[in-house]
Amino acid sequence: MPPAPAAEEFDLATVAIRDLNAALHAVPHGTNRRHFRVTNPRGAHSIAVGLTEPVQVDVMGPTGYYCAGMNKNATIEIHGHAGPGVAENIMSGVVRVRGNASQYAAASGRGGLVIIEGDAATRCGISMKGVDIVVGGSVGAMSAFLAQRGTLVVLGDAGENLGDSLYEARIFVRGKVASLGGDCVAKEMRANHLAKLDRLLKAAGFDADPGSFTRYGSARKLYHFHADQADHY
Repeated sequence: MPPAPAAEEFDLATVAIRDLNAALHAVPHGTNRRHFRVTNPRGAHSIAVGLTEPVQVDVMGPTGYYCAGMNKNATIEIHGHAGPGVAENIMSGVVRVRGNASQYAAASGRGGLVIIEGDAATRCGISMKGVDIVVGGSVGAMSAFLAQRGTLVVLGDAGENLGDSLYEARIFVRGKVASLGGDCVAKEMRANHLAKLDRLLKAAGFDADPGSFTRYGSARKLYHFHADQADHY
């Protein structure tokens, strides 16, 4: 079997973001062109957005807004810190940040796996709809706000109002939680939860005991109408 071709390189010091994304979108289905390397990102916005092929993209440095947004099938690694909205609306594939992530990481994500090796700022996983997020450090306030489906795993601490207005998403935190949001409560950790958490930790490359985490979920009070409390609506 012939060796895989070397990574194709795009230097953003000389290549425009629009041209980079157009080239990545034009990768034909079934080709052996599978590895791309982006150098000199220098905090640029919208790098490697909307990818649909199972390619590997290594971004060698910090990124600005919405890197890897709307990802589908691709594996994108950011070798540095990521700006706001990294992996926003991810559908599938894997996005890894080998640093910290700014606010609303993986917002509205519908699938796939997002790994943040450092800390994530406020609103991590806001309105998540099926994505799995694993954070090696801590997350800021209002993380998993309005989270509907999916899983947020935090190996560090969580800020104020964790899981506010939570629906059916699951949250696992190993460290301290500053405060829980409305309708978010600590829940029993059952065998199926431990197994799910163990799979996610291994997939993300973290060596941690699932039994050291606390599970949080919805108390399921906010989305039921209570006739005897009608005056409060």
